[in-house]
Amino acid sequence: MAFSRRPLTRQEVDSLTNVWRARGLIPVLVAVAAAFAAWALLLPVVPTAVIDAGQPASLAGLSTGVFMLATVLTQVCMPLALRKLGYRLVMAVSSLLLGIPALGYMIGMDAMPLLTISAIRGIGFGALSVAEAAIIAELVPLRLLGSATGIFGAVVGLAQMVALPSGLALVDVIGYNAVYAIAAAIGGVSLVACMAIPTIPPPEAEPETANMVHVPMWHLVVVPALALMFVTTAYGAITNFLPVSMRELDPVTGAALGGLMLGVMNFASMISRYIAGKIMDRRGEPGTVLIPCQVICAIGVAMMAGILALEMPAWTMLIAALFYGAGFGAVQNEALTMMFYRLPRSKTSEASAVWNIAFDGGTGLGSTFYGMLIASMAFAPMFGIAASVIAIGLIVTLLDRQLGRHRVVEVNNLAVRLKSVQAPRRYPRK
Repeated sequence: MAFSRRPLTRQEVDSLTNVWRARGLIPVLVAVAAAFAAWALLLPVVPTAVIDAGQPASLAGLSTGVFMLATVLTQVCMPLALRKLGYRLVMAVSSLLLGIPALGYMIGMDAMPLLTISAIRGIGFGALSVAEAAIIAELVPLRLLGSATGIFGAVVGLAQMVALPSGLALVDVIGYNAVYAIAAAIGGVSLVACMAIPTIPPPEAEPETANMVHVPMWHLVVVPALALMFVTTAYGAITNFLPVSMRELDPVTGAALGGLMLGVMNFASMISRYIAGKIMDRRGEPGTVLIPCQVICAIGVAMMAGILALEMPAWTMLIAALFYGAGFGAVQNEALTMMFYRLPRSKTSEASAVWNIAFDGGTGLGSTFYGMLIASMAFAPMFGIAASVIAIGLIVTLLDRQLGRHRVVEVNNLAVRLKSVQAPRRYPRK
């Protein structure tokens, strides 16, 4: 579709240089904050409720595993759904599925209702997470992509920083059922915010050229996806079992301290994700801090194992949480921007789906696998294994850095376009 070459208005120029002026960004960020808060509030609460109800730890891990399995299966279908139904409708329906079913946990912690409700909420979270990440790349100029994804990550981190410790703290004051109601209400806030998101037209087809080289999509995204997945397996273990494991260090306040550590971890993640985005914009390409941050993640989880094994003071877990969180946030942003950078603009939703599948798939696998390990070993060796798994992802990234120097990533993607200002897209006015 051809556009006239008229001079840009002051508002359009401002939108190309100031990320906060991007049309629709604010309601998207509100929806993002509410959705991730509704998810994070119950992330440690439900497994702890399962254990407090006398159910085995394996069922506690499985509840998160089923949630994440439903999330991943939904994310696979999301690129097609977004093209057919549009961002706003998908995000509104998914907000309902994520929020309202949380009331169902009031029924009890028996396996069947627990896993059914977790699966329904997983569908909502899967749809919402893909749509929210993809729409960022649709609304924001490419020159500001790193900053935008950094802000997106900061909002996610802030929501988790507040919600993760708040859930367990509120349980001690008002009980489990009231916390489930709060989670449902937060999902309603996301629904309202979705109503203010502008209509996004379908992705424009990439023009075919005679010398265009087509590369299978998985060749371009597999390494950042694996790097993220191996790191998030530890995230599944930490969010599910760190509060419970902290009881070994402090039987009285250990669980509450564990929730505080989750908040600290996500605060560090929020800051590092934003910084990684700014570094990407300054250097012109993502991935430059991926390997150091994988190392930091592995060190943080190894420290958790050591603190539990040596029965060190509970406050020392704060250092481990800061280490893991600092690496975790940057790895998230690096993986997402690497996928946006390598794939065509028309594949924005696919890049978002792969990133979310890697994140949530890793979290679900970690929750389930480490929940099974807990049945036969203590928490300290479990966290040691989690650190080793991150090291496997580091090896994959190092091999890619050495062997993948001639990978075709510069054809039909964002690499060249990041060097110039993207022309503003024309949105239909209502």
